[in-house]
Amino acid sequence: MGLLFEQIDSQPSEIGEITLRRRKIPAIGDRDIFEVKLGEEFLMSSMFVDAEVALSDLGLEATEGDNLSVVVGGLGLGYTAVAALKHERVGELLIVEYLAPVIGWHQQELVPLGKDINADARARYVHGSFFDLAVAEPDEGGFDPDAPGRTFDCILLDIDHSPRALLHDSNASFYTTANIGKMAEQLKPRGVFAMWSNEGEDDQFMAVLRSVFVDVDCRVVKFFNPFQNRESFNTVYIARKPG
Repeated sequence: MGLLFEQIDSQPSEIGEITLRRRKIPAIGDRDIFEVKLGEEFLMSSMFVDAEVALSDLGLEATEGDNLSVVVGGLGLGYTAVAALKHERVGELLIVEYLAPVIGWHQQELVPLGKDINADARARYVHGSFFDLAVAEPDEGGFDPDAPGRTFDCILLDIDHSPRALLHDSNASFYTTANIGKMAEQLKPRGVFAMWSNEGEDDQFMAVLRSVFVDVDCRVVKFFNPFQNRESFNTVYIARKPG
């Protein structure tokens, strides 16, 4: 079976020590589980990825046209990005990640999906704060550092645990009508914004989305949790910019 636990890397980051670990859990079989911790807090695990994949699938299924330009906010372990690249209609994928070590783990292929992203010419890493880039004025840049002011067909966000459970208090200002509206300026007409959440539907956030977008929905993604021996769920918000 090999090592049951290995710390692959640990580095300082802008918001604290970030650590990449690999473990095996004999009770669920002989497979590697990759985990990322920020300080003592678990950020992500490859144990449960159904909703991260569904974020791409549901968001992109709602888009129209071909040769789509897509932004993923939050690289994590790469599941949302790789799921997006499996859609043939995606022509370009910008992956915005605030933490340089996370980008490095993928570039060095210390995580399994790094090789898939690196091998796909459509994908590009952008080191920066999604939240800062989302509200940037057109002449200040936006998500694409090579093309200030450009617009996209789809923006997929997976950073905070929910609109209320934030990785950092400063992120709270994003989940407002004003700043969601600024982000929407970087979407093409009828472009789609989709976001992952670890919690159930948030009525207040739904109201914010409806103040900016049309066709707003919150979809439940269910999956089996072997630790609790029961079904768990995440949610994916989906919203369309008016045409």
